[in-house]
Amino acid sequence: MTTLYGYWRSSAAYRLRIALNMKGVAYDQITVNLKEGEQNGEAWRAIQPQGLVPVLKHEGETFLQSPAILEWIDETWPDPALLPSDPSARCTVRGWASIIGCDIHPVQNLRILKAVAAEGGTGFEGMKAWAQRWIQSGLESLEVLVAAHDRTTPFLHGDQPGMTEIYLVPQMYNARRWGADLSNCPTLVAADEAARALPAFAAAAPEAQPDAEADV
Repeated sequence: MTTLYGYWRSSAAYRLRIALNMKGVAYDQITVNLKEGEQNGEAWRAIQPQGLVPVLKHEGETFLQSPAILEWIDETWPDPALLPSDPSARCTVRGWASIIGCDIHPVQNLRILKAVAAEGGTGFEGMKAWAQRWIQSGLESLEVLVAAHDRTTPFLHGDQPGMTEIYLVPQMYNARRWGADLSNCPTLVAADEAARALPAFAAAAPEAQPDAEADV
């Protein structure tokens, strides 16, 4: 039994849905409603003391933090591989994914945006400007790196989507949500579109989740 605790709009939970779908792993989903503040409740903090999602439970074990869980998924169900076989290529892909996972996503997730709005007194418009700033600058830097890499398909490394697309697609969803300017990122836009056309990615999309809301 594999259970994913997450939220339909959580980028990190989105990553895990993509990876599990790519591997063909069946899983149940349990919603932790971030909009309603359920992540701050005592029951959830007992599972994840940071008050974050996702959490993955598998056969009695509990796993935290999507980067670690993604590596575990790839090691537990090795086909199809999410990372290249060559060590140097693996390092390259991990580096690209880390630009999103370490530098872009953390400064525009929900708790940071709320703090920006509250402490800066800027409200929603302040949140939007902050998100646009860091998403655009981060993705434009990533674009420079991936555009310099030789490819024969729209995917960023190899003939199939892998770890970079698993990080990229949720971040591009957020970029569109916040109205970030992607005109300087044609390589990323093409990779995102190609990946989202695949069943594993389409089934993982926020709007396809059972807890999706239509009003936000």
